[in-house]
Amino acid sequence: MTRRKLGARAAVTTAVSCVIALAAGTAVAQPAVANPNVGPVFVDGQAQIVPEFADSTTWIRQQLWVETEFDSDGDGRRDRMHVDVTRPGPTADGLKVPVVYETSPYYAGTGSTQRQYLWNVAHELGEQPPARLSPPPITHRADRTSVSSSEVSTWVPRGFAVVHSDSPGTGLSQGCPTVGGSNESLAPKAVVDWLNGRAKGYTSVDGTEEVNATSWATGKVGMTGTSYNGTLPLAAATTGVKGLEAIIPIAPNTSYYHYYRSQGLVRNPGGWVGEDIDFLFDYIHSGFPERRQYCIEQVRDMMNRNQDRATGDFNDFWAGRDYLPQVKNVKAATLMAHAFNDWNVMPEHSVRIIEALKARKVPVQAYFHQGGHGGAPPLDMRNKWFSRYLYDVPNGVENDPKSWIIRNETGTSQLTPYADYPNPAASPVTLNLSAGGATTGGLTSLARPGTGVERFVDAGNTACNVGTYATADSPHRLLYVTPELSAPVHISGSAKVTLKLASSKAAANLSVALVRLPWTGAAGCESSTRGSTTSVITRGWADPQNRDSLTRSKPLVPGRFVDVTVDLQPDDQVILAGQRIGLMVFSTDHEFTLHPAPGTELSVDLAGASLELPVVGGPLAMPVCDNPDTRATVVIGGVDSGVPNRPLAGTCTISDHILDGERWPNHGQFVRHVTEVASDLVAAGKIEPRERGAIVSAAARSRIG
Repeated sequence: MTRRKLGARAAVTTAVSCVIALAAGTAVAQPAVANPNVGPVFVDGQAQIVPEFADSTTWIRQQLWVETEFDSDGDGRRDRMHVDVTRPGPTADGLKVPVVYETSPYYAGTGSTQRQYLWNVAHELGEQPPARLSPPPITHRADRTSVSSSEVSTWVPRGFAVVHSDSPGTGLSQGCPTVGGSNESLAPKAVVDWLNGRAKGYTSVDGTEEVNATSWATGKVGMTGTSYNGTLPLAAATTGVKGLEAIIPIAPNTSYYHYYRSQGLVRNPGGWVGEDIDFLFDYIHSGFPERRQYCIEQVRDMMNRNQDRATGDFNDFWAGRDYLPQVKNVKAATLMAHAFNDWNVMPEHSVRIIEALKARKVPVQAYFHQGGHGGAPPLDMRNKWFSRYLYDVPNGVENDPKSWIIRNETGTSQLTPYADYPNPAASPVTLNLSAGGATTGGLTSLARPGTGVERFVDAGNTACNVGTYATADSPHRLLYVTPELSAPVHISGSAKVTLKLASSKAAANLSVALVRLPWTGAAGCESSTRGSTTSVITRGWADPQNRDSLTRSKPLVPGRFVDVTVDLQPDDQVILAGQRIGLMVFSTDHEFTLHPAPGTELSVDLAGASLELPVVGGPLAMPVCDNPDTRATVVIGGVDSGVPNRPLAGTCTISDHILDGERWPNHGQFVRHVTEVASDLVAAGKIEPRERGAIVSAAARSRIG
């Protein structure tokens, strides 16, 4: 156990009654008694609850406004952010503590979510939608005496101060909400600067009486929050502000284009059909009434002009609301948390930032779980992170595994460490499609691509959810399914689907879902986006018009085939033996896309269609053998290699991967395939190098192809 000693400070000789007066000026609750020996305590590298810190009657609470470096509401004065502070009582007597800080646009209330205030999605693709009706203004709460109490009971008893602030243009903070604009990064930067004595704080929103934090704050700050509140720690970190040592973003939105579009396709977050960035502006616009019209004209109207719901193309407006290019400025150690079944802020948001931070050698750790939107890492994980980077406790967290994933596919939840994410042992496996998708076609890595063209008709505004299509035959989708797995399959990383596709119209929605069968979730139209859906492995959407470029749509020529790649959401999941993996291709997704009139016909050429799946163990780990080859040795086209036909995953054997029963274009291509398989077998330790030569020789001597 470690106890941190206090530095020099003034002695307190009298007991002072607790007084809390949260008025327009600074409000302070003075500690009853100050113990000169009190300080933070650490056990196993984690800050512990200290009785002198845990007594809420001694906590000091302050309300203030921090001046920023911007004027986003056009009134000619720098905007001030509404801030509140809760800190341990002993900080009144010289104790300095680090800060856990959360900022949000939600604290002061939000707008109506009634359906009539979201965009009407029932229109043809490429058309300008009918104008959206804005909800009634959010009631301004001028009498608020604090910002929030979140995180207070967790961190103040452990020796941290907790700070909150309203985002620009919300609550009692001045400015305009910009939903990803630069002021949302610079506002929390100003608060961190204030905690370090580099920015000014005032006791009122328009007064001149200053208040500072340097007498009680060490200057080290950690930020956290969930969803929008999780976005803002990253936003602050992209400024490179000195003093922001660590962040724990939970389900952060790291690109508003990725939040409201998918590969050129207009798409809403799950559960919010018709939401777009201008609606989110209305949803959070709770700031001072006298500046609201200016913000509507300058910000929301600009959003209407630039968000482009007709084409879904990427443009400068969206580029300005993507944090990935700004990661080069991030220095804060980052513990990122996300759910693999988050269909609101999808997991790609965190994964893309994690990869960028790893490339820059910024300390980063990932926590993933299998649930829906939100879900913080366990407290001990967060505690170790903040203790290490805010108190400099040498707990070795920087040497811990880089990825932690909740494994609960078999029922019991277990936090499992991995060297990294994606799992370093994962590699791509190509699964090909075979005919029958109108009912159930084939999906396997142990066959050549199928042949023929299969068709389905877009259900349009009559479309339903993937659960409906997975549980019944339908003319509105194609479904390709693996054989029953004879061993578990561990997927880790981002899958992608390649399709050779034609449409009867110049524009079409394209939706893809990877599902686990038999289907165990609900099958109704509204079943899969508010929480986790165990039967959906991952999913993705794309606009075939953006097949070559995100910034410029290219209309389809009816009947002409084009190659389209659909990137699916990152995942880490174990599919159990006895289950099957299904690939579903459809058009309008009732829960996520626009709803055009039904009737567009889409065609898929099986010869140009495949699924690339990241599997731990690679191709040899796919247990998808319908009729396993159990011969004693590897026999290729009647030529016996003499190599024992050893078992691989599940019931599969080496011979099952040779594919000598398939039709090959030529002999050379077949031999190259066998050579690759034999090399993989050597790398996996399944055969010796000399046996590799025997297998390749047998393939060369065969008449296959």
